Amino acid sequence: MDDYHLIADEIAAAITGGRLRPGQQLPTQRAFARDRGIANSTAGRVYRELARRGLTTGEVGRGTFVRAGRGAGGGAGGGAAGGQVALAEPADAPVDLELNYPTVPEQAGLLAAGLAPLLRADALGAALAPVGAAGTGAARQAFAALLSDEPRPDGDRSDGGWEVTGEELLFAGNGRQAIAAALSALVPPGHRLGVEALTYPVVKAVAQRLGITLVPLAVDEHGLLPDAVAAAHRAAPLRAVYVQPRLQNPLGGSLPYERTAALAEELHRLDLPAVEDAIWSFLRPELTALAALAPERTVLVDSLSKRLAPGLTTGFAVVPAALRERMAGALRSGGWTPSGFALEAAVRWIGDGTVAEVAAAKRADAVARQLLAREVLAGQRVRADPCSYYLWWELPAAWRAETFVAAAARASIAVTPAAAFAADPRRSPSAVRVALASPPLPVLGRALETLARIARGTAEEWAD
Repeated sequence: MDDYHLIADEIAAAITGGRLRPGQQLPTQRAFARDRGIANSTAGRVYRELARRGLTTGEVGRGTFVRAGRGAGGGAGGGAAGGQVALAEPADAPVDLELNYPTVPEQAGLLAAGLAPLLRADALGAALAPVGAAGTGAARQAFAALLSDEPRPDGDRSDGGWEVTGEELLFAGNGRQAIAAALSALVPPGHRLGVEALTYPVVKAVAQRLGITLVPLAVDEHGLLPDAVAAAHRAAPLRAVYVQPRLQNPLGGSLPYERTAALAEELHRLDLPAVEDAIWSFLRPELTALAALAPERTVLVDSLSKRLAPGLTTGFAVVPAALRERMAGALRSGGWTPSGFALEAAVRWIGDGTVAEVAAAKRADAVARQLLAREVLAGQRVRADPCSYYLWWELPAAWRAETFVAAAARASIAVTPAAAFAADPRRSPSAVRVALASPPLPVLGRALETLARIARGTAEEWAD
């Protein structure tokens, strides 16, 4: 084992043992090298190894800090193998503002009514039969209608209407599996995938497991900059781009029509495929999908887990004909094909209007939660779409993301540090994402008030 691994192990033991606390700043690499009597290059390797393990984070212009996470003795922001934060499990904290599980009171009754016909022996027997990646004819027809007919609140269909045919659809057990299959199909191990500089943490974990190199792409308040795609591709060829054009997670921005069209044109010019993550797009159905403007090179991935309930995890993808066999093969080889029962239940819920009714209720719920957050956090540097279930909070100068997350955890509130979303772990802003969907509104309000009090104070006031 190289010397730098031994030194990294020593620092890691100090972090996991609590001798280095969440939010504590490490020396500069030059000072660390001088104190240890090692080369600057060796110190750099130690710091990169600690970041790779998910134990430290670098905040631009501020330095390197111990992360607040389960691996570092904190209460939120749990780690996954290899140091990638995947946000895959509910937080232990009593108030979970880390993960989004949107539910509305009426959904259980609506879902129960749709399931009743499946309790007949003949219907249940058919629903329990195995299903492949192509699903069933009824499923393809139902999901095509869901995507083609989503309501446009202002009546505007500037994309001319996006008609999805059943032949374009493939199915997975959940949205994450559909994303993994798309990346596996499009990007060979060792090749480069362009992603927004702050991106969905699961994509980071999937890329690591598939041996894919992530390339951070610049964004602004709306989302991905098409010029950034071109610049990265010129530097070294990309194999694909993963993008969230509508309600980008975590920043909450959405590309206006002109920007979406420019991105579609750039993908065409560069001959690049894209994976469009549309998981949250049902909250802004009036916005144009990238797949509507670049259908021949975009794999659109979606799921019912946010529209309906977290335990209903049918994933689906709109796949161009040229990529269909590769995508279907990835779904089969990964063991990511759908459950027949979940697919049949979804067909019934789409057909009887349950999906549309629950989605409409959640749109209203998200707006109410954003209004509450804006009221409680007035004066803070908060960025969010008024229709989304999350917000991005740029913290006051007195706070770093890791110390704020640790202070929130001591108040029994889980939020997510910016480092969880940073495609480059060495470059992370002093910010947190706050998920608004999971707790009841009164609990959410009290939790946000507590976070606002923490932000108005200092790390020393909220230390153990």
